[in-house]
Amino acid sequence: MKALIQRVTGAEVTVEGKTVGAIDRGILVLLGVEKGDTDRDLEYIVRKITNLRIFHDNEGKMNLSLKDIAGEVLVVSQFTLSADCRKGNRPSFDHAEGPEKANTMYRKAVERLNNEGISVSTGKFASSMQVSLINDGPVTFLLDSR
Repeated sequence: MKALIQRVTGAEVTVEGKTVGAIDRGILVLLGVEKGDTDRDLEYIVRKITNLRIFHDNEGKMNLSLKDIAGEVLVVSQFTLSADCRKGNRPSFDHAEGPEKANTMYRKAVERLNNEGISVSTGKFASSMQVSLINDGPVTFLLDSR
């Protein structure tokens, strides 16, 4: 499982011109589910999202987690994170999980983040979405459960 996380001061996702999810300060998560991912991969990603110390403390050091700042999360499904671009010019998506299982894992991730007490907004799975964000820093990390 891969998650591209970005520290943001605000982010929103729209589908067909309508906002379906929005947050203020927190983390935008682009989540890619890969073939073979299990609940163990999911737990790793959720733990990192909630506990990674990527927010500044009073001394300007990245020392606070999402939980520490009571931040929000916007989770957007992103199967293209599983792309293999090593051969030729057309990405291969052979490593991406099929839509049914990917959606199940996506929903579990949202549920687990909610269970951690995090305020979570989402995109719309398997839809054409437009994501807007204000990347704070910019601060961006790629998490890979493998």
